[in-house]
Amino acid sequence: MPEPREYGAPPQVTPKRLADYLEVMSKSVMQTGISWTVVEKKWPALREAFLGFDPERLLALSEREVEALLADPRIIRNRTKVNAIFHNAARMLELEQRHGTFRKYLRSKPDYWDRAKMLGKDFKFMGDMGAFHFLYVVKEQVPSYDEWRAVVKPKRAPPTPKAPAGAPRGRGARGAGAALARRTRA
Repeated sequence: MPEPREYGAPPQVTPKRLADYLEVMSKSVMQTGISWTVVEKKWPALREAFLGFDPERLLALSEREVEALLADPRIIRNRTKVNAIFHNAARMLELEQRHGTFRKYLRSKPDYWDRAKMLGKDFKFMGDMGAFHFLYVVKEQVPSYDEWRAVVKPKRAPPTPKAPAGAPRGRGARGAGAALARRTRA
């Protein structure tokens, strides 16, 4: 993988094997909700811990080995994301077998928007940004960032406006969930 840059578009790669695709996808998974600088700092350890992102080697790990991986302080130990990487590895192998190559799978949808939607259905943590990042990095055709943003941003719900100063507040931390818990205990 290329060296990370400080800002701007991420470096692109030409995947030569399925592990290259899984590594790029796994980076998209790990970056969800985490500072990319944290992910970059931990990436060499992640690459080592995940056996170079070789899907077959990963899927051959025992349950005990996976638990040891989750206990490794050098990596991002988010169980949901780690499980997503294993799911995505299995799915990539399936799709490669079905289509001949993973690249053929990606190109089975010529339109970017259909391809991104397909990734979102087939893989975990492949939302709008994850799919855009993944396809860009593996050198598949993507719209310009500005065009992508213009289409994606309107789909998202507008933020909830803040209440004016002095207005009564909602229930907050002791809100609906706490009230429901109290009712079910009674």
